[in-house]
Amino acid sequence: MLHKNRVKTGNRMTSFQVIILSFFGLILIGTLLLMLPISSRQRSVTSFSDSMFTAVSATCVTGLVVKDTATYWSLFGQSVILMLIQIGGMGVITIGLAIIRASGRKIGLSQRSTMQESISAPQVGGIVKLTGFILKTSLIIELIGAALLAPVFCKDFGILKGIGYAVFHSVSAFCNAGFDLLGIRGHFSSLTSYHSNIYLNIVIMVLIITGGIGFLVWHDIGTHKHHLKKYSMQSKVVLLTSAVLIVLPAVYFFFCEYEDASFGNRMIYSVFQSVTTRTAGFNTTDLAAMEESGTAVMIILMLVGGSPGSTAGGMKTSTLAVLFLSAITVFSRRNDVQCFKRRISEETVRSAGAVLFMYLVLFFTSGVIISRTEELPLLTCLFETGSAIGTVGLTLGITSTLSGISRVILMALMFFGRVGGLTLIYAAVPSSESSKIKLPLEKITVG
Repeated sequence: MLHKNRVKTGNRMTSFQVIILSFFGLILIGTLLLMLPISSRQRSVTSFSDSMFTAVSATCVTGLVVKDTATYWSLFGQSVILMLIQIGGMGVITIGLAIIRASGRKIGLSQRSTMQESISAPQVGGIVKLTGFILKTSLIIELIGAALLAPVFCKDFGILKGIGYAVFHSVSAFCNAGFDLLGIRGHFSSLTSYHSNIYLNIVIMVLIITGGIGFLVWHDIGTHKHHLKKYSMQSKVVLLTSAVLIVLPAVYFFFCEYEDASFGNRMIYSVFQSVTTRTAGFNTTDLAAMEESGTAVMIILMLVGGSPGSTAGGMKTSTLAVLFLSAITVFSRRNDVQCFKRRISEETVRSAGAVLFMYLVLFFTSGVIISRTEELPLLTCLFETGSAIGTVGLTLGITSTLSGISRVILMALMFFGRVGGLTLIYAAVPSSESSKIKLPLEKITVG
C-alpha cells in the first residue's frame, strides 16, 4: 500500500512524480533505441508508434506486442527489450539508487523516500539494505532459472542460442513480462510448442510465482524462515491470497476447459493457465478456443494481478484481500476489519475501494471504446484492456490489428497498471492538510 509521506521541499518534485518521470524517461529511451535500423532484422527504421508500444509493453512488463519479438527484432533490438523488462521489473528507482550506491555517493532522505514508494515498503528505515536484497535476489533467481531452462533450449536451438533463449525467458518469466522468442515456430505463438513439456512448464511457473509474490514477502521469508507467526500481516495475506488465486482457478479450468486433452496435459494446462493469467502473459494453449465463461474468469484474474512490491502490475492481491475482508466485516456486523488477529486501518480499506473503482472504470470504459472503434466483440476487447491494465500480456489475437487510438488506450492502461493508480493520483493532485473541523454526519442507504 502506498504511503502519503511525500517528501517535498520548495519546488522539488514529490516521490510519486519522480517515479512517473523515471518510467517515462525509460520508455522514451527504449523507444528511440528500438527505432534505430540496427534494432530490426530488416535493418529498417521502425515507426515511432510501433517502437513506443513495444517499449511501453516491455517497461511495464506486460507482453502485448504489435511485432513478433523473435522474427521482427534483431539481437540488438531483443537486447533492448530485455533491458527494459529487467529495469521495469525491478523498478527504475531501484536500479538508479543501486547505481548511486555503487558510485559511492550518499543517498539522501528524499531518495530513500522515493525508493520506499517505488517498492511499497512499509518504512524508510533499512531501505538501502532492502534495495541490495532486491538486486541480489532478482539476479540469483534469474540465473537459476536460466540454468534450469538451458538444457531444454540448448537441445532445441544449439548451445549459444539456447543459453541466450534461457536467459531471455528466465528474465521475462521472473519479471512477469510474457515476452518470448519462440515466434520462429509460429508468429505470436508464445509457449504453445512446449505445451506438453512438464519440466519447462514447471520452471516457468515457479519463476512467475517468485516474481509475482513480491520482494517484501521474500525478505520476510529470508529473515524469519519457517517461523510463519513472525511474518508481517501483509506477507501472510499475500501468500494466502496468491495460493487461493492459483488453486481455485486451476480447479475451474480443469473441470470446465481442456476436455479433449489427456489427464496429464489437462492438469498442467489448468495450473499453468491459472498462474500465468494473473501476471505473466505466457500461454501454452489457444486462448481463443476457450469458452466465454473461461475468458471471463481470466479477465477477473488479470485485473487482480500480482502482489505489492513485486515485478507484476495489476490491482494487487492485497487489495482484493482487503476488499474481501471488508465485506466479511459488513456481513458479520463488526466495527473493524480484521485479519490474522490484527486490525486493518480505515485508510487502507478506503484506498482499496478507490483502487477497485479506478480499475473497473478504466478497464470497462476502455473496452467499450475499443469495441466501438474497431467494431470487435466487447468480450474480446475487455480481455485486451484487462490484460493491459493488469500488465499481463495475454491476447485473443487482436493487438497487432488495432488502430492508433486503440493502441494509445492500451499504452495508457499498461502505464497505469505498472506505476499504480494511487501513484498517478498522488503525483497529479497536490497534498492538502486534513481539516480538524468535521461536517455534520448524515446517513445514506446503500445496498
